[in-house]
Amino acid sequence: MTRQYSLAYLTVLGCSPDEMIEIAAQAGYDFVSLRPIYLGLPGEPNYALSDNKVLMQKTKKALADTGVKLLDIELARIYDGVDPKQYLPAMEAAAELGGRHVLSSIWTDDRNFAIERFAELCDLAKPLGLTVELEFVPIASVFNLAGVLEVLNAVKRDNAGLMLDMHHFHRSNDKVEDLDAIPREWFRFLHLCDAPAKIPTSKEEMTYILREARLYVGEGGIDVASIVNRIPEIPCSIELPHTKRSQELGYAEFARRCLRTAKEYFEMHPRGHHDSASTDKKKLVEV
Repeated sequence: MTRQYSLAYLTVLGCSPDEMIEIAAQAGYDFVSLRPIYLGLPGEPNYALSDNKVLMQKTKKALADTGVKLLDIELARIYDGVDPKQYLPAMEAAAELGGRHVLSSIWTDDRNFAIERFAELCDLAKPLGLTVELEFVPIASVFNLAGVLEVLNAVKRDNAGLMLDMHHFHRSNDKVEDLDAIPREWFRFLHLCDAPAKIPTSKEEMTYILREARLYVGEGGIDVASIVNRIPEIPCSIELPHTKRSQELGYAEFARRCLRTAKEYFEMHPRGHHDSASTDKKKLVEV
């Protein structure tokens, strides 16, 4: 089975969905991971497909013309006071476009509220044929593997799963051996990137790297292969924001290099080998 790749929104931050699809097609990606849920972050464009019929048609046409498919949409955050029904229009748009998954993360410390709202999100997604993948984020309320497993075991929804991000897994100090006990069906896609081996002690530096300075796979200090080869063969969504490189290279060339370095890395680290990711790094970063 050939490994499949998706181009994630943060890698080409600010590109419209149809632009993302064109970039993904030119670079050789199989999928795109779009953000049609507006988060209201400073300077963030609003690509809510449900509110913009023209953009929805452009997106649908780009998918049809290129053959690129929609893997997932983001980000259905669970935070204090959220009503998951607000995500329904975006999920309906995703289903119409052939999407498979909804990415979620938890940003409230109210455990019972978080579990209730995440369960509701899963129930809203199910009739649309969508699964909901819960991601732990080192700066969020659910920040490690144990936190995600607690939620998934509490909600007991068959369309709920776990989304591993290589950066976040490394930063949380979780152990690859802990992945063995997780139901295989909970793994549906992952976020691929690399980062320096040293884990930042400040939230500011952690946030800066995860949002603006991730590295090509094989370039940093994360043993990506030991994580990826421990779980089922699932699509890899390359979430690799690097502000400086993307500005210097342009999004199309940057997306191409992200994919090429990932493919080269996995050629050197095939499944069944839990060796160190430090092997032959020099070759990988000569892009």
